[in-house]
Amino acid sequence: MSMIDKNLTSFIDVAQDSDFSIHNLPYGIFSETAEGQRRAGVAIGERVLDLSVLESEGLLSLDGGPYFDHSTLNAFIDSGRDNWTTARKTIQTLLSTDNKDLSENQDLMSKALFQQADVTLHLPVRVPGFTDFYSSKEHATNVGTMFRDPSNALLPNWTEMPVGYNGRASTVIVSGDDVVRPSGQLKPNADARPVFSACQRLDFELETAFVVGQGNNIGQPIAVDAAIEHIFGMVLLNDWSARDIQKWEYVPLGPFNAKTFASEVSPWIVTMDALAPFRTPCPAQEPKPLAYLNEKEPNNSYDINLSVELLPENSDEATVVCETNFKHMYWSMAQQLTHHTITGCKVEVGDMMGSGTISGPTPDSYGSMLEIAWNATKPVTLKGGEMRSFIEDGDTVIMKGYSEKDGVRIGFGEVRGKVLPALNFDFDK
Repeated sequence: MSMIDKNLTSFIDVAQDSDFSIHNLPYGIFSETAEGQRRAGVAIGERVLDLSVLESEGLLSLDGGPYFDHSTLNAFIDSGRDNWTTARKTIQTLLSTDNKDLSENQDLMSKALFQQADVTLHLPVRVPGFTDFYSSKEHATNVGTMFRDPSNALLPNWTEMPVGYNGRASTVIVSGDDVVRPSGQLKPNADARPVFSACQRLDFELETAFVVGQGNNIGQPIAVDAAIEHIFGMVLLNDWSARDIQKWEYVPLGPFNAKTFASEVSPWIVTMDALAPFRTPCPAQEPKPLAYLNEKEPNNSYDINLSVELLPENSDEATVVCETNFKHMYWSMAQQLTHHTITGCKVEVGDMMGSGTISGPTPDSYGSMLEIAWNATKPVTLKGGEMRSFIEDGDTVIMKGYSEKDGVRIGFGEVRGKVLPALNFDFDK
């Protein structure tokens, strides 16, 4: 486990509770205006450091570059771990209190540093593929209890492998994008045919996603003890879900339209190098996984505090409806990636793989409204008195995440999305 250098400080003013300390330095893509030229940056405090400027000035030189005057991070990520390590060490040095190459060059500072509030943040990678897992035992148990036999809440395969499905990369969106309420087939009456309607049970799913940093060849699985080396970093993920569309469509093949309309991620990719000090053991796995999933290294999860807030339209104050932690996840990211490739499936740089809804052991740590309001039988009272069983038009969902240890904080910022009304369909035209 990597140690934290508590003596490492930045000449940039960083608040104690900032997600973006010099120990973090997450990568993102930004532009000065919404339609302006996109390039790569790292977050430091309330600022963005323009890596393309450092690169052009010769302060950040990587093998095979330049990489940062690009509209995505894919080329940099694809360049390999040696460049990831060099970039991180170089940027930390340039931002450190002891180094004067940047801090005493006012002209360079004026070109390379921007206020986060003044720039537009974009999807940080081109996403070739999107996969969503179902790896929280608490979440799977809650859903199985609700909709099946409580005494047999988990299906027989759940404790044998990381269950997942391939989703739609085309609708991975970035924090701040609005989400149009989806419409589709619902079956509100078991004795009648389905109807076409706007989703009535729109839900969030509190997740993280990892970004693939090194792919594989078709037919060549990634070994579980090498899998973490294939992961570049993590983002927060709100994998929006249309519960009523899913209830009707998912038999026999699983999620489809209920999950294709929006998978919303935070704009900053927190690297696995930054998260390394926060590694922690996964929950005990029983039965012991099959050999290809059996990890030698015990610390394969991460201590990441997660929360969800609901902000109704025209309300001044959000309500925290969930507080949980990534360390509850039963299956590790390495196990997920290995299982995904065990048949010889090819994964690519920039692929995103969702954790699945992250629920903890107590009702205030459940990671979806389906669980929090227990399938609409226990509505939640928000600040201001409004009630919620699912997400209504005008609501904004805000997810946050951070790790903290020995006075050092590594955070993800937030993923925020507002729900707009469903489109009007006139099928007579």
